[in-house]
Amino acid sequence: MVGTMSEPSGKLCPKIILEGTRLTLKTEIAFALNEHPRVVGPRKYRYHSPLISGEWCAFTNVPWGRGLINFEPQEEALALETYATWVRLFELQRYYSWIIDRFHLSTQAYQLRTYGKRYDFRWLEERLVPLGFRLVFCRRTPESFAAAREERLKVSGNPRQYDDLGLFVREQEEMSRLIEGSILPRFDLDVSDGDVPAAADRVADWLAATGGLTMQG
Repeated sequence: MVGTMSEPSGKLCPKIILEGTRLTLKTEIAFALNEHPRVVGPRKYRYHSPLISGEWCAFTNVPWGRGLINFEPQEEALALETYATWVRLFELQRYYSWIIDRFHLSTQAYQLRTYGKRYDFRWLEERLVPLGFRLVFCRRTPESFAAAREERLKVSGNPRQYDDLGLFVREQEEMSRLIEGSILPRFDLDVSDGDVPAAADRVADWLAATGGLTMQG
């Protein structure tokens, strides 16, 4: 008897932007999501990761240099062209999964705080929305930053950046206001307990409940 093939299930191609200040476990959660069977499917072997970051210091040839978030005013055209290039790449590969560890909202927060320049990324978000991009805001209670710093100092190659915890609390408040103005679907993720697997599970639950795991059409 000739067998019949079953209809394939929906292709998983979630698109997630993780935002938040430092010490909010964004990178750890990004890696966890990139291995999460309900987000990217069961993996029987490892392959190229769809994980990128606005924190890549790609504009200067020095460690801890400048990039898409902390660029200087004379590098504005370079930064904006980079954003335009990224979104065009996403459009060309719309049926692929993308996990981004900090992106345009981190740029907005840094540039506003450092140079007093407010960048309008509405054009970017209007192109991200039809692609199914979702925003996850990683945040923690102010009192939990101290314990998070102690854990980070065990592995950090640049420990001085964690000296002023008050800065992180203020950054989180600033970013919260910027995120309120975003048009992307948003999930507020409390990471105060430091439980990365549980945080990834909550993101997976939200994506599943809101249709954020697959693309229509």
